[in-house]
Amino acid sequence: MFTTSDFKKGLVIQLDGAPCVIVDVTVSSPTARGANTMVKTKYRNLITAQVLEKTFRSGDKVDEADYGRNKGQFLYADGGRGIFMDLETYDQFEMEEETFEALAPFLLDGTEVVLGLFEGRMVNVELPMTVELTVTETAPVLRNATATAQTKEAVLETGLRLQVPPYLESGDRIKVDTRDGRFISRA
Repeated sequence: MFTTSDFKKGLVIQLDGAPCVIVDVTVSSPTARGANTMVKTKYRNLITAQVLEKTFRSGDKVDEADYGRNKGQFLYADGGRGIFMDLETYDQFEMEEETFEALAPFLLDGTEVVLGLFEGRMVNVELPMTVELTVTETAPVLRNATATAQTKEAVLETGLRLQVPPYLESGDRIKVDTRDGRFISRA
């Protein structure tokens, strides 16, 4: 059990039967005599990925979530679903098509990830901040075409399309930010 005095950014609690990570906490002091201190939280439900807000009174108690973060690995895509393996227990987990679609452009077989496990089942997958992917298609280099910075579209080995600098060619390895899908640098 946690009390509101334990609340901090990153703490995983259980609300409405689901694991939730606290994103933000603010404490507001009472203005009238006898009023309770209010603890306002913004949290993300780890199953649905919704960001919600809830206000607690000082001293309220919440349950600790049976949530663990284990090192994992992406094994392969099976149709539209993703298959992941826990590297500590070697258990395999399946991610449904709807949630896997957002992660698929950044995953190659063998990619290391962090698995979020709630009551023995996988509820979310955390990607590394950057991944290295190979450019498979891009337009040819145009020399001296303009004096301003220019980009061109490239297709990567996972099917991800993004804008890259004009000097990149097919076969080059690049680093991609997994949070917003943008080019960072050559690998």
